[in-house]
Amino acid sequence: MERIILASKSLDRRELFKQARIPIEVLKTDVDEEQLKKEIKDPIQLVMELARIKGLNAKEVMQRSKKEGIIIAADTIVELNDEIIGKALDEQDAFRILKKLIGKTHNLLTGIAITNSYDSKVITDYESTTVKFLKLSNDEIKSYIKSGDWKGRAGAYAITEKASLFIEYIQGSPSNVIGLPMHKIFLILKNSFNFNILEIS
Repeated sequence: MERIILASKSLDRRELFKQARIPIEVLKTDVDEEQLKKEIKDPIQLVMELARIKGLNAKEVMQRSKKEGIIIAADTIVELNDEIIGKALDEQDAFRILKKLIGKTHNLLTGIAITNSYDSKVITDYESTTVKFLKLSNDEIKSYIKSGDWKGRAGAYAITEKASLFIEYIQGSPSNVIGLPMHKIFLILKNSFNFNILEIS
């Protein structure tokens, strides 16, 4: 059975595999995301390229250590009216981001890259999910920020925590809002790598 390597620091992405009872190993990558964000302005192209570079970075680490496995890398951003919104730097930045999103519909984009440690194949794709927030007062936004749930999350929120209270609806993949479009990972692994993760028990 192939080992699955998740090239991501995200606890939310790890939890998705845990809930599906799919064993993974985590390999953290070191990618200069800010430089790429300056160079690439198209949101879809950006998340796919970030995922691709993270995947290749992880592949190099595994090849140096002579380890084998399938590597899954991802990156998530929020897009609002063509503006790319990433992770908040601090509480003030989180308030600024949430103030933009409150009462509006935005798109949560996740780029994914799947490769392995023993050939040159790299499959990239993306998923877009539409999210609508309820309207909140400034005091309510500040109360949410105090929870700390915004830290390390694109758009300064996580659907699995307190933000679930003010998400009015989502259209698209629920797992994508958490951090990974699991259905696309299933299809890519099956169709491009001949690996059916449903067979993992």
